Amino acid sequence: MKQSQFFIFQALNELRQIASIPENMSEGKIESPKRELLQEQLMDSIANGHKALIFANYLNAVELIGQSLDKEGIDFVSMTGATRNRQQLVDKFQNDPNCKAFVMTLKTGGTGLNLTAADTIFIFDPWWNVAAENQAIDRAHRMGQENKVLAYKLITQDTIEEKILKLQQVKKELFDNVIGTDNSSVKALSEDDIDYILG
Repeated sequence: MKQSQFFIFQALNELRQIASIPENMSEGKIESPKRELLQEQLMDSIANGHKALIFANYLNAVELIGQSLDKEGIDFVSMTGATRNRQQLVDKFQNDPNCKAFVMTLKTGGTGLNLTAADTIFIFDPWWNVAAENQAIDRAHRMGQENKVLAYKLITQDTIEEKILKLQQVKKELFDNVIGTDNSSVKALSEDDIDYILG
């Protein structure tokens, strides 16, 4: 397992791209149905006067989502780890009523940004670490937020994304059981559960 770690990670990464942005793995021959769904949801959200944050893991996803927004004539800003004028983009999104969407990589959006103009959030593809997703969602939950914030996670059915989500839920349940004050919850842990936690 240790010797194969790199290859396992590479395979999982490729499976995630197939589930999320198959354009990447098919030289553009297969279009992402998830991107189509995002576009529909986003258009509906914007039509109802909302501003949205869209988080993706892959640079190609940020680029392709941007192309879709351009096609629909939606004014937006985008940011990745290579972006230099971050504050300028944040100011435009926060203050320009015509700028309806902010597309960024999850890691970029997870640190130090205040984006309270948004009240709708889309996680385009799931991240292994739930805390990273929560940190990104918190960009819209800062001081000064006056609206309820709705967050959507887009998951492609019957793919590795669905398995990641289930694994996250299992880990959360195990974590809740372990730190719960009720002794019976610890007794409910099986040997496999203990192996899973310690393994």
